[in-house]
Amino acid sequence: MTTELTQKNKKIVWDFWQELNSSKADNIANIMRVYVAKDISWMGPHPINQQQGIDAVNSTFWQPLLHSFPDIKRQSTIFFGGSSNGRVNGQFDGREWVCGLGHFTGSFQQDWLTIPATGKEVQIRWSEFCRMDEGQIVEIHLLLDVPDVMQQAGFPILPPDRGAVGLWLPPRTSNGLLLGTQDEQESEQSLQLIRSMIYDGLNQFDESELESMGMAQFFHPQLQWYGPSGIGSCRSLKEFEDFHQKHWLHAFPDRQVQDLDSLFAEGHIMGASSFPGVLATHTGQYLDCPATGNQIAFNGIDIWLREGDRIGENWVFVDMIDVFRQFGIDLFERLRKQVEQQTS
Repeated sequence: MTTELTQKNKKIVWDFWQELNSSKADNIANIMRVYVAKDISWMGPHPINQQQGIDAVNSTFWQPLLHSFPDIKRQSTIFFGGSSNGRVNGQFDGREWVCGLGHFTGSFQQDWLTIPATGKEVQIRWSEFCRMDEGQIVEIHLLLDVPDVMQQAGFPILPPDRGAVGLWLPPRTSNGLLLGTQDEQESEQSLQLIRSMIYDGLNQFDESELESMGMAQFFHPQLQWYGPSGIGSCRSLKEFEDFHQKHWLHAFPDRQVQDLDSLFAEGHIMGASSFPGVLATHTGQYLDCPATGNQIAFNGIDIWLREGDRIGENWVFVDMIDVFRQFGIDLFERLRKQVEQQTS
């Protein structure tokens, strides 16, 4: 674990985010040029998708966002960094990352991504992963819960959540912002736990019994699991299995976690991002969508918080709009029809 480098990288990303928070729209590109590589590789949610270079990121993401939410501010509840070890074979890739999680909060003044403006405050769930190289941000993974914004605007494009709706809280231990140096042994314990959970647990599903993955040895019985819109949040390991995992594994029994773009830990917090990170065949109904037989690639972000020797909390982002696109369903078309019904 390269503690000194992690601290330096965290300061760069934290300062970048704070400057963005206090900037006007016409200065965003200038701020990016200070912190971000000119040819930045940026991955975002559908329909923004992949962008290359500062100008493209500014024009396709930041300017439309700030036009729609002129007073938007980033609120961070988790922040940490580390060296990545996300390959299935355990070979250390050594790439340096910094990430965070929280809400963008702002007044919805103009339509965004064809979602009708409400004139009211909206909270946009976000998680962002920044890959660092020689003091610059060279790659960004950013996911936003766009379907949740649609729901806040009055357009529920996904079936009702099985779990709790709208519940997306900071760590219950109130220790999610790791601005200072963390104990390296704690970081190593966290990394080994999450690698074991993913590659010795999730990837061992026998396509029949949940117990084949041994999740009870990795997750606390009182697990707090925060899922994306369409799934909802769960208050225990049992709720997680009943509200999410059973349905997920029924629909995608052959799913496998691949080599991940990032998987790292600092202190008691762990994170992963990958575009994609999971590949699966859609062989069962999922979120009211019948099986298509299609191969599905899931773009996602996970952040976990370790309590003792098990995972106590987990925040999950899945690009649901992109998943449904691969099912052959256009959720923006579903939105358009709902808007027409409400305005006719």
